[in-house]
Amino acid sequence: MSEQNLAIQSGIVRLDIADRAELCAAYMPFITNGGLFVKQQYLTNAYYDMGADVFLLMHLVEQNERMPVAGKVVWVTPRNTGSPRPPGIGVQFAAQDNGATQQRLETLLAGMLENRRTSYTM
Repeated sequence: MSEQNLAIQSGIVRLDIADRAELCAAYMPFITNGGLFVKQQYLTNAYYDMGADVFLLMHLVEQNERMPVAGKVVWVTPRNTGSPRPPGIGVQFAAQDNGATQQRLETLLAGMLENRRTSYTM
């Protein structure tokens, strides 16, 4: 692995989520402990490897709430793939979070996940 790849194995990502609709599109309920898709525009590093450690500093604008959470990259949608999905990474919330972030987000999204039509991943 190159020195450049080693340097970007982990990082801090600041993420502003405007409203519940955007949160619903980004939330990954099918990931153990929950997860969130982070669009490329929020990533300071150009590339993240699968398994890379990431620390998310989420700002839920509509709720005026900040949520720091550690995680790891479990999903990558690269640029220029021809996919209608935006490029970015999916971050699985760390087990050490004890499900707190997952529970908080699912409370905010109550009634929306079952009926969502679009997401950034599937």
